[in-house]
Amino acid sequence: MDIKFTPQKEGLRAVIRGDLDMLSANELRTLLDAELQNTAKRHLILDLAGVSFIDTSGLGVIVGRARKLAPFGGKVSVCASNERVYRILTLSGVNKIMAVRGPEEAEVSAGEG
Repeated sequence: MDIKFTPQKEGLRAVIRGDLDMLSANELRTLLDAELQNTAKRHLILDLAGVSFIDTSGLGVIVGRARKLAPFGGKVSVCASNERVYRILTLSGVNKIMAVRGPEEAEVSAGEG
């Protein structure tokens, strides 16, 4: 797994590549929490375009960050342009907890910038 952070006006953007699974979940959680603390950002934008696989451990990290930020008025949003990853996020109900952009919306967003 590889992660790159970019502080933005609306929050912290994390571009993630690789698999989000049991093997990488703890590392991802640690890196996200440290960067959120260092930048004092309340909103987290997860760009999962480079993620090819996600399991319940990866989902837990994403949902956990939303729960951690909520008491401070923060939120998490996800951009999942990989159809398989998007389906897992929607089938698991993550899209009911936070904003999740799918492949079509990700393409539109990319073209707008």
